[in-house]
Amino acid sequence: MTVGAAAGAAEGTATGRLTIRSAHPAASRAVGVTGDLARRARRRPLTTTAVLLGLAVVLDMVLMWQRRWMSDDGLIFLRTVRQILDGHGPVYNVGERVETSTSTLWTVLLLGLSVLPVRLEYVAVAAGLVLSAAALGLAFDGARRLTGLGRVVVPAGGLVLLAMPPFWDFGTSGLETGMSFCWLAFTWWLLVRRSQREPRLFPARGSRRRPGAAWPSALIIGLGPLVRPDLALVSVTAGIALAVLEQPRDRRGWLRLAGLGALCVAPAAAYEVFRAGYYGLLVPSTALAKEAGVALWGRGYSYLRDTVGTYWLWVPALLLLASAAGIVGPRVARSEWWARWRGRPVPGAEAADAGIRATRAWDRAGTAAVALAPVVGGLGMVLYVVRVGGDFMHARMLLPAIFCVLLPVMALPVRRRTALPLLTLLVWALVVGTHARINYDGISASGIADERDFYIQLLGTPHPMTAEDYRGHPYVAGGARLIAQSPVPVLALQARGLGPAGPEWETVPLAPGEPSGMVFLNLGVAGALNPLDVRVTDTVGLAEPLAAHTYMVPDGRVGHDKNLPAAWYVAEGGGVPPDDRAVRPDDVAAASRALQCPAIRELEASVSAPLTWSRFRSNLVGAPARTALRYPRDPVLTEVACTPPAR
Repeated sequence: MTVGAAAGAAEGTATGRLTIRSAHPAASRAVGVTGDLARRARRRPLTTTAVLLGLAVVLDMVLMWQRRWMSDDGLIFLRTVRQILDGHGPVYNVGERVETSTSTLWTVLLLGLSVLPVRLEYVAVAAGLVLSAAALGLAFDGARRLTGLGRVVVPAGGLVLLAMPPFWDFGTSGLETGMSFCWLAFTWWLLVRRSQREPRLFPARGSRRRPGAAWPSALIIGLGPLVRPDLALVSVTAGIALAVLEQPRDRRGWLRLAGLGALCVAPAAAYEVFRAGYYGLLVPSTALAKEAGVALWGRGYSYLRDTVGTYWLWVPALLLLASAAGIVGPRVARSEWWARWRGRPVPGAEAADAGIRATRAWDRAGTAAVALAPVVGGLGMVLYVVRVGGDFMHARMLLPAIFCVLLPVMALPVRRRTALPLLTLLVWALVVGTHARINYDGISASGIADERDFYIQLLGTPHPMTAEDYRGHPYVAGGARLIAQSPVPVLALQARGLGPAGPEWETVPLAPGEPSGMVFLNLGVAGALNPLDVRVTDTVGLAEPLAAHTYMVPDGRVGHDKNLPAAWYVAEGGGVPPDDRAVRPDDVAAASRALQCPAIRELEASVSAPLTWSRFRSNLVGAPARTALRYPRDPVLTEVACTPPAR
């Protein structure tokens, strides 16, 4: 080492700090710049955090935009909105009150946005993208407020969202997924904000309630079941967290808490009364079609494994747990509760009166409740999805649950204890985001499909979004043309194919005065390509009440567990089949007799009879029994079951 280098290396020791400088000027400048950036980041943690988290949100929007599309189920929402705008009410088919959508608030939002001078398909895709991005931003800020105030915070759980392609796909898709993310994030953000009190708000003695109004948080929490019915699980855990935050330690506090609970339950309860009176059921038709009350644990485990195994989700789970432990552990070790549990003296504890000690205990409980509420709620949603057998769309039903579990660790502060796990998590995200993909093409052996890729290949367009894009569907467009060209009411059914295209369309003339109809499995595209006055139904029961109330098909595909024979549809419209390619005449005759069963006649009246106050009251009272109604899909067996035994 030269004398100059040695002098440079020793410079700074006079002040008690050793500064190592390189003899090479360029290296010295590089070290100086790096150190300067690090010092600036430490001095301005909020600015650095905002830049890093903001870039993550922008990247999320770019990824979703590159995978933008409109799913078949998304088109179901749009037809319902068009029916409302056309004056027919929240229905899928004119004159038939069937709830084909699982998200009431998503339908309401699309209805409100329909005033924009933009195609409804574009509005739905853009709304999903914006809500998904807003959800990530709210989740980042909530996690920052909870764990990283005063420190540089980086995306942690957010890397899981950025790495998994299903989050890119269903951020748009026309479905309510983006709204689900936004409700989860906004609910949790409100709880985090309420759990934090500025020092100036502490009175001299223990406070018995938090400052500010709690009713907006209670109202937002209560909207969960209207976003998606399964979000009621998160509404429960969030409601418990809000109750702990309110510290009900006297009669007035408990009465106030009861009022907040009533406000929380009111939106879902009011809509449930409307649902039972208007649609005649306690649940959406989709819940009957997929038999949400039946336990299918084995199928659900396959669905969970399909998602967890594809993206190695156990890796980020362990890394995020390690990071969270590195943050929570030291805080617990310094806490008054830990000292008391270990039998150590707590400085100043004797000086504080009982009220202040109780307030501190409630504050600690409130913080813990806010941190645990999304984790418990999200794990409950995972358990529910597994119990009902999952879904036919790859990862879709698990996305809100994954998002919810990640909320407390969506962003974490950079510390020595968290640096290595977060760096490893970044490596995982890069590998998964660029290489991890499902290992099947089309539909897997367990019935799970990459829905977006399926329609891209089927339609031959990278971004299927509009009804015009779906006119390239190899089956539906042909049936829609036959209906449009027919001078009399007809029912379009798929018959056994005679040509190279496989299944072909056959039209069955219906009774005079009946609307033309189409029966097809993909309900959304069939509804998009047919006018609103064409009765579009499906075989699994999303829009067909007769199918929704049949027993499940043994070993059916997930989400398609029911399959109503065509004879029911022909008999319902008073049709006469010209041959037996699509349906046999004797099956139609059996279905006509089965339709005279009193329970089935009352079922049809509940959805198609004029909605008078008497009909509303009858629907409301009979909703429990009507929801439980089931009968065989075979019309002959239904007729036998309905016929009273001879005496």
